[in-house]
Amino acid sequence: MVNVDRRADLPGFGPWTTKASWVAVQPPAAILENTCTIRLHLDDCDATNGALKVVPGSHQCGVVPAETIAALTATAAVCAVPAGGAMLMKPLLLHASNRSTSNRPRRVIHLEFSAEELPTGLAWRERQQALT
Repeated sequence: MVNVDRRADLPGFGPWTTKASWVAVQPPAAILENTCTIRLHLDDCDATNGALKVVPGSHQCGVVPAETIAALTATAAVCAVPAGGAMLMKPLLLHASNRSTSNRPRRVIHLEFSAEELPTGLAWRERQQALT
C-alpha cells in the first residue's frame, strides 16, 4: 500500500483503504518494484516490541494474493534493529509486526522513495522533489 492524495478509480489500483483521513492503495507491481522503503529506528526494536517480521525473498514473487500469504509466513524472520539502525526493504517484501508485549516504545521514521510517476488523477500524498 502507498499513500496518495485522493481516491481515483484507475486500472490496476486497488484495493483502497482510508485511515485517519489518509488514503492508501495497492498500486500495480511495477510501481512497487521501483520503490524502496527506509526505516530509521529511534528505539531498539525486537520481537517484544513489534519488530517487523519478513518473509525472505518474497519481494521476488510480485504481489502475493491474500489467500496464499498464510502459507508463506512459516519462513518469516524477525528483523531486530537497534536504536540508530536502519532497515532497507522493497515494499513487495511480505512483512508484518505483532503487537508489543513490552512497555518499550518502537519509534520509527518510515520513508518511501520511488522512481515512478503515478498516472494522471493520482499523486503521492507527501511528494517531495529530489535535490539535484
